[in-house]
Amino acid sequence: MNKNVIITCAVTGAGETTKKSSHVPVTPKEIADSCIEAAKAGAAIAHIHVRDPKTGGISHDKALFREVVERVRESDTDVVLNITAGGGGDWIPSDNDPTVGGPGTDIQTPEERHAPVADLLPEICTLDCGSLNFGEQIYISPTEWLRKQASLIQKSGVKAELECFDTGQVRFAKQLIDEGLIDGNPMFQFCLGIPWGADADAETMLYMRNKIPENASWSAFGIGRMQMPIAAQSALLGGNVRVGLEDNIYLDKGVLATNGQLVERAVTMIEGLGAKPMTPQEAREHLELRNPHKGVK
Repeated sequence: MNKNVIITCAVTGAGETTKKSSHVPVTPKEIADSCIEAAKAGAAIAHIHVRDPKTGGISHDKALFREVVERVRESDTDVVLNITAGGGGDWIPSDNDPTVGGPGTDIQTPEERHAPVADLLPEICTLDCGSLNFGEQIYISPTEWLRKQASLIQKSGVKAELECFDTGQVRFAKQLIDEGLIDGNPMFQFCLGIPWGADADAETMLYMRNKIPENASWSAFGIGRMQMPIAAQSALLGGNVRVGLEDNIYLDKGVLATNGQLVERAVTMIEGLGAKPMTPQEAREHLELRNPHKGVK
């Protein structure tokens, strides 16, 4: 187990959680405020999606990302910003013609997925390392698209967080490293428990951990009721942790959480295990972040 642990808070996500909890932030101000709340509670990193302020649904609007990022950067709270670059990858075949996307399909090119990252230059952005049967839809991220996107991220100077939803995606992430498309010590995020990806259990986490390069840093998260058990197991196995309303909306059974409360619980858990949460600056040094923006002007 590491003596120091990075806590990431994924503050909103893109799922339909807004229909289940009023605590899930929707507007740019609410999302920025949640990033600040999480940082003050002990998170070193805030992971950011944006939503349509009118519907609460998924959005890729660069103006919304910009408002969130500027609000956080103009605050007096330091936090490492991690913008999603997963973008539009949802494919639902049409019932009439399976070669055509039906209602709910949302596909973006690598360049479109990278656009908010290129515009805002966060310190970290995600790179989803493969396609997946994602619940009732397919998340599309072909290998050549990923190579192109990894190259764009590399040229921007932003750190790629290699998000792996299944074991084969760990293999491809290592291929990107071998091809020279990931600079420095790589950063992995194991995304566990999403239907129908890797299981949220210690055996799967340990397998994925043992398959990454020795110089890599890693973190793991579980969804729903597995959020805190996976966070604890990740810390015990030498990894970092991610919590937040993107992955789980409950503090206890039937008790809706805020992002700050989830981070506070993670802090208590980590300290109870004999470790301490890293500060944003400690996380920057540990992850070798080199983007000039530091979260505070």
